[in-house]
Amino acid sequence: MVVRDAGLIEYREALALQDHLVLEVQKGGAETLLLLEHHPVYTIGAGGNPGNVLDPAIEAHRVNRGGDVTYHGPGQLVGYPILDLGRRGRDLHRYLRFLEQFLVELCASLGVAGFTVPGKTGVWTPHGKIAAIGVGVRHWVSMHGFSLNAAADVSAFGNINPCGMPECRITSLTLERRQEITVKELKALAGERFAALLESHLPRS
Repeated sequence: MVVRDAGLIEYREALALQDHLVLEVQKGGAETLLLLEHHPVYTIGAGGNPGNVLDPAIEAHRVNRGGDVTYHGPGQLVGYPILDLGRRGRDLHRYLRFLEQFLVELCASLGVAGFTVPGKTGVWTPHGKIAAIGVGVRHWVSMHGFSLNAAADVSAFGNINPCGMPECRITSLTLERRQEITVKELKALAGERFAALLESHLPRS
């Protein structure tokens, strides 16, 4: 497992990087966890409803992942695991549950009690949704992934129904702790924990 810090990157550039890494994994290359921040962007999954974009001036980029509309921007940790799920059980539902467990444990390591909601994908606290998940697969190699809000400013989510849920409240680690949590801190913790938890939940055959 290679953990790669891609810094602050445009969405289309990150998408091209994922496409390249997916091809490499399909050829037998190393699995990679990309950790990054995006310049402000709204994206919508392949089956998402454009009506969940509330401001007609916003362009939401439609991409090949599950889920509906979401926002990415500075102050949010985005993770794109490029994994060979063909050798990790070929079970997309189990993969999604692994990502949720990883995010719950990552929040817990910072003193924030996150939880999942039956029938919905992502991680919540009593104050709102703190992490979103949307994945895609190509020949059982994963792309896209998760986002975890670190910074206090979550106002950009007010322009959408996040993940297709009207009036969905959004929170962040900084709001929960009332103490600033940086993406730099999150990257270090995520890089340490992801690979070990992956091997325990989705061991490679």
